[in-house]
Amino acid sequence: MKQTLEYLFEGNMLSRSGARQSLLEIGKGMHSEAEFASFLTVYKMRPISSEELAGFRDAMAELCLETDLSEYNAIDVVGTGGDGKNTFNISTLACFIIAGAGVNVAKHGNYAVSSTSGSSNVLEYLGYQCSNDPGKLKSDLDKANFCFMHAPLFHPAMKHIAPVRRALRVQTFFNILGPMINPSFPKYQLLGVNNRENFNHYKNVYESLDVNYTIISSHDGYDEISLTDDTYFSTNSKEGIFSPGSFGFENIPPDSLYGGNTVKEAARIFTDVLEGKGTAAQNNVVIANSAVGLNLVFPEKSLLECVQMATDSLKDGKALQKLKAVTA
Repeated sequence: MKQTLEYLFEGNMLSRSGARQSLLEIGKGMHSEAEFASFLTVYKMRPISSEELAGFRDAMAELCLETDLSEYNAIDVVGTGGDGKNTFNISTLACFIIAGAGVNVAKHGNYAVSSTSGSSNVLEYLGYQCSNDPGKLKSDLDKANFCFMHAPLFHPAMKHIAPVRRALRVQTFFNILGPMINPSFPKYQLLGVNNRENFNHYKNVYESLDVNYTIISSHDGYDEISLTDDTYFSTNSKEGIFSPGSFGFENIPPDSLYGGNTVKEAARIFTDVLEGKGTAAQNNVVIANSAVGLNLVFPEKSLLECVQMATDSLKDGKALQKLKAVTA
């Protein structure tokens, strides 16, 4: 590690393989906390490169408890968080709407980063029993087209990484790694990032992976389709911009995405939407995100056809049924 640190302190960047090897060693507890803290500090002093991010992703993927759910051809819908917007749990709601449309979802998530309630917070509150048992995950998929993978249960390397992150109390590259390291390596991924720099990094990394992906980032800094502004998107084959009109919707004000001050309040918003008591703005934003996920799985359908699929899943109570099936 000393040689690596000296190399980095001289202003050099690691290759993908070099970044992978460095993080593998850290994740196996081969270096001191002081050395790891110094390593992280490098990436507060200068931007990470796409090659380095890809290498770190490779290391975390290698260190995780890999869980084979390939028979389900699942999708993950997940954002980096960290946008500071305190929105309600849009991507997690989209997962249940997609599940209600008959598509399997293997959701990877964690506790909140910059909002009141992350996916793990709200699902635990609603009664979901987090587990890394493949049998339990498959059972959830069989009965609800949905399973949830609480990140700390699948990434044992975090026991060496988390104490240093907590001690530093600053954002590090781990804040954008999470969506990349779903331990089931799903066939489809809808990934939200909160700024154009990370959007470009994700594009560069995912171009090298065998995944069907859509990466999204709103113009005004949300890590999802917010309908408050246009949204950049990139897929395996094209790039472009979604406007609210792309989904047949109008722009909505940012305060309509408010996520509450407590996990209890966030959970109430979550269940209100699924129970048909959400506002038009709340419904439209989760439908828009769901539609993009469905369009990734069903590229032969138009985006507006996918909007209708998502609308039917929500309005007919199918999405709510999926939640009840895994939280009862």
